[in-house]
Amino acid sequence: MASTQLCFENSGIHRHWLQTQSKLPHGFRVGTIGFDFVPVEVPKPARMRLTLIALDKPTRDFAAVFTRNAFPGAPVIIGRERLKEPSLGAILVNNKISNVCAPGGVSASSRLCREVSRLLQIEETAVLPSSTGVIGWQLPVEAMVQALPRVVESLSSHSILPAAEGIVTTDLYPKIRRADLPAGSIVGIAKGAGMIEPNLATMLVYLLTDIAVPRGRLREMLSRAVESSFNRMSIDSDTSTSDTVVLASSGSVPCEDEARFEVALARVCADLAEDVVRNGEGVRHVIRVTVKGAPSEALARAIGKTVVNAPLFKCAVAGNDPNVGRLVQAVGKFVGAHCPSLPLNQTEMRLGGIQIVENGEFLLDPSKEQDLVEHLRSAELYPSAPPRNGVFSPTIDYPPHERSVEIEIDLRQGIESCTVLGADLTHEYVSENADYRS
Repeated sequence: MASTQLCFENSGIHRHWLQTQSKLPHGFRVGTIGFDFVPVEVPKPARMRLTLIALDKPTRDFAAVFTRNAFPGAPVIIGRERLKEPSLGAILVNNKISNVCAPGGVSASSRLCREVSRLLQIEETAVLPSSTGVIGWQLPVEAMVQALPRVVESLSSHSILPAAEGIVTTDLYPKIRRADLPAGSIVGIAKGAGMIEPNLATMLVYLLTDIAVPRGRLREMLSRAVESSFNRMSIDSDTSTSDTVVLASSGSVPCEDEARFEVALARVCADLAEDVVRNGEGVRHVIRVTVKGAPSEALARAIGKTVVNAPLFKCAVAGNDPNVGRLVQAVGKFVGAHCPSLPLNQTEMRLGGIQIVENGEFLLDPSKEQDLVEHLRSAELYPSAPPRNGVFSPTIDYPPHERSVEIEIDLRQGIESCTVLGADLTHEYVSENADYRS
């Protein structure tokens, strides 16, 4: 759960809050610019944003985690190699095109890294590329190279908000989370809206800190933070080819307490993970599933992800219909296929704190049904609106609240537990992904 429950009345208030969170840690600058181009594959006007995150001086202390998809994008291929390098000096991010399986993709990303290194006067291997957007298209490398000097000129040490805005694609709004420690801070931004099933997801996350933590410890901490946050969410069960999480320390401030730093890092990641789910394409309900009483954490997580990825249940939630039979079938489907010897006759389930299953049997009545409907309605981010010209679109561009559809499943077969975040399946999601490229 997010560390602070936030409510915003309108996008202006939300933006003001983002500005209060956006101060960069010492030792970092960010810049972003946009330009128009015509994709080779679809000859119609398009717009791309380039975002640059630069350190005042390259750092040895950085970490990254990448997608497990076996068709990774060119930036991921290069990024994995960058983990072996002695330092990181800059991160270059483009949206609109993900540079996945595109002809000459690695060469294209490498050329961009060389140009950034020339402009910043750092080693090429100290530049990490990231791309997000349409899979299969080629980057407009010449246009990007021409735009890079303007990106460098725009670098500023004041706020990370331009970068948070620059990396988005179909996101409803930019995402920033921070943690302030007695000395130094951690600030994170994220992009992610669809194709979300981490290991990781169609998700870019950049975590910046001025607190000096050695490379080895940073990498251990990031791995644990990702495992307990981004890898416990799913929008649609599809693992992206481009997801990347980067953590960099400028080392400007001594670390007084590594344990406290790790707690803060985990909190920033957990908050961003929830923001990503809440920002999902067409998402009107966040679904939080806690599975406990399991023989293993892995099983608890798998059952939780099965629930948040069950199409029929997701559709029911979208319609504020507490069709709990679809919840039960999702759990039973997974157990029957993967651990059929696990008894479910002691299972208990709650929706919105209301008990609906006891010892494997439903406990339902008309009054309870109405209470369940009200719980779903209270968690709705915005009501469904009729399509305009055949196209559905969300009616908000800010998070009005952080409430969720709360589900608790107690298998009563062990002591392990796991909480998973997911979302409903709406008309807007289908519309967005039907028309994404066209």
